[in-house]
Amino acid sequence: MKFSPLVLLIFSIQLSISQNNSEVWISDNGDGTYTNPIIHADYSDPDVVRVGDDYYMTASSFNAVPALPILHSKDMVNWKIINHALQEIVPIDVFNVPQHGNGVWAPSIRYHNNEFYIYWGDPDFGIYMVKTKDPSKAWDKPILVMEGKGLIDPCPLWDDNGDAYLVHAYAGSRAGVKSLLSVNKMNREGTQVIDKGVHVFDGHDNHDTVEGPKFYKRNGYYYIFAPAGGVATGWQLILRSKNIYGPYEEKVVLEQGSTTINGPHQGAWVDTPDGESWFYHFQDLEAYGRIVHLQPMSWKDNWPIMGKDIDGNGIGEPITKNKKPNIEQSYPIVTPQETDTFEGDKIGLQWQWNANPNVLWHAKLRGENHLRLFSIKPPENLPNLWLVPNLLLQKFPAPSFSVSTKISLFPEEAKKGKIAGLIVMGTDYATLSISHDENGFYLNQTEALKAIDGSPEVVNESVKLKSNSAYFKVEVSSPNAMCQFLYSENGKKFKKIGNPFKAKEGKWIGAKVGLFSISTQEAKRGGYADVEFFRITK
Repeated sequence: MKFSPLVLLIFSIQLSISQNNSEVWISDNGDGTYTNPIIHADYSDPDVVRVGDDYYMTASSFNAVPALPILHSKDMVNWKIINHALQEIVPIDVFNVPQHGNGVWAPSIRYHNNEFYIYWGDPDFGIYMVKTKDPSKAWDKPILVMEGKGLIDPCPLWDDNGDAYLVHAYAGSRAGVKSLLSVNKMNREGTQVIDKGVHVFDGHDNHDTVEGPKFYKRNGYYYIFAPAGGVATGWQLILRSKNIYGPYEEKVVLEQGSTTINGPHQGAWVDTPDGESWFYHFQDLEAYGRIVHLQPMSWKDNWPIMGKDIDGNGIGEPITKNKKPNIEQSYPIVTPQETDTFEGDKIGLQWQWNANPNVLWHAKLRGENHLRLFSIKPPENLPNLWLVPNLLLQKFPAPSFSVSTKISLFPEEAKKGKIAGLIVMGTDYATLSISHDENGFYLNQTEALKAIDGSPEVVNESVKLKSNSAYFKVEVSSPNAMCQFLYSENGKKFKKIGNPFKAKEGKWIGAKVGLFSISTQEAKRGGYADVEFFRITK
């Protein structure tokens, strides 16, 4: 059967799209509807801005680097990673070693005066800002807008007259007080806070742990959208006032209610070019992280209405399936990147390191379709991998999925002490790794329970290999993120190895899956591992 060139072109495009998209989670149903979550991955504290008919999302990244992911969409449902705004976390020397749970907290992205701005709070250093004219290209170096300990979750607002303000919250672990929101005035460039600020809301009476504020203005009202009640158990609070410093009226507009979607809050109000309103928020799913939902939103009496008021109490509840936003044209289905076949001269944008990266950790040469990870010695003798900086990780992409890879170990002159493998990382972690000694190469399935507390890594099972290469696999199953490692020497017949492992979230983040290549302190220098692919499939 012969096909016309046009049919072959369409087939080629569709095949290309399908190869680049997730096999394990697609929100777009292909019939004008979508199913929540729109992203089943840990894009914690998401914020979104529309510029023309383009939408841009960023999210918390804590200690993972590069930080501040930039995702792009044309229809609010289909998203792809296009960049990171922060290639190194500052102060650089501090974040050259893993700082779990610290770093980049709850950012806000805004567009003002033909530039994109992202503000975020580092609970130990203060509020930073980066900006650019093109979010897909390099962002400027970060500016410390407001120095101080415990300052978090900032969001700017440029008023109608050009005056600039910043609302933010407080981290109780550093400031000693939480559940407060404050507004500071900035210079008009948005590069520096210029006053001591004013407390505009105290949540201690009815809205404990109020935080994550987002600043808007509509119909003469100043609005602060703020989550309260805690990450996994909270609700979405709306504050409004005719004066930027208050007093603010309050209204709860979104709660879990009778649904299974817990903690629905902390996100972004976004409108379409024709005036529809929508609200992004997260849901906390422990090992899977804080996944992203999209709720329809409307206005009544200058108060937003989110989701659907199922029980008639005047508070919306999140819905699972809905009609897509009204966009003039349809766009292809796309998803955040997952699989990496290591073509080209760069690794995929889905990858993040455990600390600020060193250029000597890996090599990705043009024309070589593999990733080379060098056998890096940790800064000191460590009981496990929790504080190893050169872990190359990405987010869990779905409730159930499989990861497969092929790794070859080249210890060079070392008789032993070079180790590389596949890891499921969290406060507990498990690995399947290849190592060697004078007698040959071995696979070890290991785990470190309570790795965060310094518990040692233990070997559950070890097998001798016929060569320096093996195929690695881990199967993750819902609803409890149970993981089973498997291996093969020919890539066809896989055998289970070791014990089932329950994935555990990290510190303020979901579990991650990825690669590592290390050396013991005693081994001679040199050595590397070549990774041929990293595939995420059903």
